[in-house]
Amino acid sequence: QVLLVESGGGLVQAGGSLRLSCVASGFSLDYYPVGWFRQAPGKEREAISCSSFSDGSTYYSDSVKGRFTASRDNANNTVYLQMNSLKPEDTAVYYCATDCLYSLTMSTGGYTYWGQGTQVTVSS
Repeated sequence: QVLLVESGGGLVQAGGSLRLSCVASGFSLDYYPVGWFRQAPGKEREAISCSSFSDGSTYYSDSVKGRFTASRDNANNTVYLQMNSLKPEDTAVYYCATDCLYSLTMSTGGYTYWGQGTQVTVSS
């Protein structure tokens, strides 16, 4: 079965940290750019990071740059999102997906694999 499964979300106070994981099964992440996305209540889904599969580059949205760090563990077919200095406005459902765009715009061509999402809630 082909899956992307996120975990690690939860409730945290402002200024705190969380680490999200995204594990792929049934396919290899080695050949895909992988991104993290989020969708806050009443807002559109936005891309917040995109990691290259070839040169190790990662691109971040201005809203998370300097606070969030995405990483890849190809040996374990997993990507991570370390989130520090969390703010209430970071509250959202967080998703991982393949085929992200380095421009961090939403692709009109579709995404091969999406996870089911994990809720992150930051209290003030």
